[in-house]
Amino acid sequence: MGGVPKLNPADAVAALRNPLAFIADRWTPQPRTVQRAALAALVMSVVIVVTGGVVRLTASGLGCPTWPECTDGSLTPTNALSYHSAIEFGNRMLTYVLCAAVGWAIIAARSEKPYRRSLTRLGWAQFWLVMSNAVIGGIVVLVGLNPYTVAVHFLSATALVAVAAVMWQRTREGDEAPRPLVGKAVQQLVWFLVAASLLLVVAGTAVTGAGPHAGDSSEVKRIPVDWETVAKLHAVLAWIVVTLTFALWFVLKAVDAPRGPLARTRELFLILLGQGVIGYVQYFTHLPELLVALHMFGSCLVWIGVLRVLLSLRERPEAALGLPGPAAEVAVGTRV
Repeated sequence: MGGVPKLNPADAVAALRNPLAFIADRWTPQPRTVQRAALAALVMSVVIVVTGGVVRLTASGLGCPTWPECTDGSLTPTNALSYHSAIEFGNRMLTYVLCAAVGWAIIAARSEKPYRRSLTRLGWAQFWLVMSNAVIGGIVVLVGLNPYTVAVHFLSATALVAVAAVMWQRTREGDEAPRPLVGKAVQQLVWFLVAASLLLVVAGTAVTGAGPHAGDSSEVKRIPVDWETVAKLHAVLAWIVVTLTFALWFVLKAVDAPRGPLARTRELFLILLGQGVIGYVQYFTHLPELLVALHMFGSCLVWIGVLRVLLSLRERPEAALGLPGPAAEVAVGTRV
């Protein structure tokens, strides 16, 4: 391991003016490092969704009753507050871990050679989504857990998961124009699947907003609809997504599609089955907190699975960066 080069005044000025370019001039990460950085950002985007659910399920949404401070005059919980404050404050602190993961992904993407502007932009998109969602989270607290703002908060987190998943996929591809692996009819079917999945996620936020887990033990406004009716609509949309996934798998088999789309569709179908089991069990057992948290984790996996199906319908030539494309990866197994 070589010594750390000394910085002269010109280097210090350059580092202050453009730290990312300064790091990129002195560090070239391995492709695997960039992939791991993007994966870390994706994992943390899922973690922040699940821990946000834990805050709601433990009635800790107003454990820190103000924002950006926890209480008036204090950034951290005081001794007078309960364990709910520790849970809410802990979730806020995880935002910094998420920022660190996204920052690492941005630095790694910016330092990769050759420079890939599209990859760096995906990293910055995650950063701004994190920042905007932090503000939305503050608004959620300030308006007393209004269910509509809670829904926006969750949907923004879902958008973050989507961008992180796309960046993770793009780290394993080149930058040449994508080449379709299936026909337009199959692509249209997958876009119907994406649209139905998005409606499923939105309906899930309505179930949350009307359901019994309001996020705090105090009187919290709920969406004025019958909770069971919305839950049944959510279930119908889930069955539509399952049906479209099964139909897609059947069509892909019929047209002898490459193994990549088939593998991703099969994985999505299995995720949907698991998510469906959890959904029905939690419904008939009156929404126990643990199962609701697992269902939120499953919703992230479903969304990632749908996006992976969509992204598997094309490949980017591996010659662009000398990296294995998705078609080459699935040929040797289920690696993605």
